[in-house]
Amino acid sequence: MAGDQSIVIKKVKKVSGGGHHGGAWKVAYADFVTAMMAFFLLMWLINTTTPEQKRGIADYFAPASVSPSTSGSGGILGGTSLGEDGVRGRGESSVVERMAPRTTPQDSTDTNETAAEASTTPVDPREAAEAALAAALARREDAQFESAEISLRQALQEMPELAELSRHVIVDQTPEGLRIQLVDEEGRPMFAPGSAEPQERAVTLLRAVSRVIDQLPNRISIAGHTDAAPAPVTGYSNWELSADRANAALEVLQDNGVRTDRVYQVTGRAGAEPLFPDDPYQAGNRRISIVLLREAPVLPPGLDL
Repeated sequence: MAGDQSIVIKKVKKVSGGGHHGGAWKVAYADFVTAMMAFFLLMWLINTTTPEQKRGIADYFAPASVSPSTSGSGGILGGTSLGEDGVRGRGESSVVERMAPRTTPQDSTDTNETAAEASTTPVDPREAAEAALAAALARREDAQFESAEISLRQALQEMPELAELSRHVIVDQTPEGLRIQLVDEEGRPMFAPGSAEPQERAVTLLRAVSRVIDQLPNRISIAGHTDAAPAPVTGYSNWELSADRANAALEVLQDNGVRTDRVYQVTGRAGAEPLFPDDPYQAGNRRISIVLLREAPVLPPGLDL
């Protein structure tokens, strides 16, 4: 029919993502440009740094090693330093010089001469090895003492019969070693007045201390202390009383497994070393002091200190 019109259907394809290529090439190109910039920046840094700076960077990323140095943190996690005096120094000295105040030419000459003398001083590998080993053993001993101290404190808190007695115990580390002191309180003595007979609370605490002693191989030193008041028994001095109390404490320790060969010395100090010097008559001066001694490190043959 003349009035009929044909119907045309048009299909339109929608293309997304940057045409027939997609958009992935843009990401790849951006990564390539970034990598090239990093590469050329690295090449520029390598060309502008001095050999000393390169060594400092290399030492920064080098694995940690045992060092006899006591500077810096000096421990297993010892950090690095920009100067030569760090744990793993060997850094660029010019950085330190820029941070330090300016010196006169004479000071600079003296410093250079001192550094030259130090650099020419020969280092004995044997001495360095001995120092490194001694330092490592000392750190291990400190860690063992700390562990023993924690064990004793936990026992005092967890055991009902010891919790009440924790006020009588003082634990600390001294140059001699780990010191455990059993201290009198007013009205609550460790020993009967004027006697070397230990009270039940003293025996209970000494049993707990014996378990701590068994954890470590160190020898022990036992000392008895009194206050400044004279002994109530005529002809019986505080020196004798303190020595007898130290021996009584040793007997309790031995009854609970402490071997005789672990004992280094047993002494009586009377009132010569008060815990409270400002009040020599205070009850806290009466005490028994037990020290796990720091031992000389046992070294392999040929490395005796």
